[in-house]
Amino acid sequence: MPAAGLKLDDRDWAILKILQTEGRITKAALAQRVNLSPTPCWERLKRLEEAGIIEAYETRLSLKAFGALAVVFVEVELDSHRSEDFERFETAVQDYPEILECWAVGGGLDYILKIVAKDVDHYQRLIDHMLEADIGLRRYFTYVVTKPVVNRSALPLEKLQLD
Repeated sequence: MPAAGLKLDDRDWAILKILQTEGRITKAALAQRVNLSPTPCWERLKRLEEAGIIEAYETRLSLKAFGALAVVFVEVELDSHRSEDFERFETAVQDYPEILECWAVGGGLDYILKIVAKDVDHYQRLIDHMLEADIGLRRYFTYVVTKPVVNRSALPLEKLQLD
C-alpha cells in the first residue's frame, strides 16, 4: 500500500503512470486522459502530492548532451559503524553535488554512490577530497560506467500495483 495508508484506485494509478513519462502534460490533458473533469483530477493530484507519493516534477537531462562525462559507481566502506558515523557520512555527502545518488546497503559494504564528473581525474579529486575531509570513508571501490544499458526513472507501476 502507498504512503500514509492512502488507498489508490485505478484513476490514481493511471495519473501516476502518465506523469512519470509525461511530466509536462497539462492538467486539462491529464484529466481528459484519465476520464475526469479538471477539478476532480486536480484534487487527486494534490492528494497524491500531499501524501508524498509525488515527490517532484523534474526534467531529465541527457548526459550525452554535455560531452564525455564520467559516470562512476562507488562502493563505500566506513571506518566505524556507530550511528553517529553513518550520520556524519550521510550529512557530508549532501555537500557534493557530483553525488547523484547515495544508497545505504546491507552486506559487506555500507553505501553505493552514483557520481557524475567531467572526467576520471575530476572523479579522483572528489574522492581525494572526501578522504581528506575525515567523514569516515575507510575504503572505496570504483566502477567506471562504459555504457548505459538500462537507465529508467519511471517505476513499473503495473508490476507494483497491489490489489
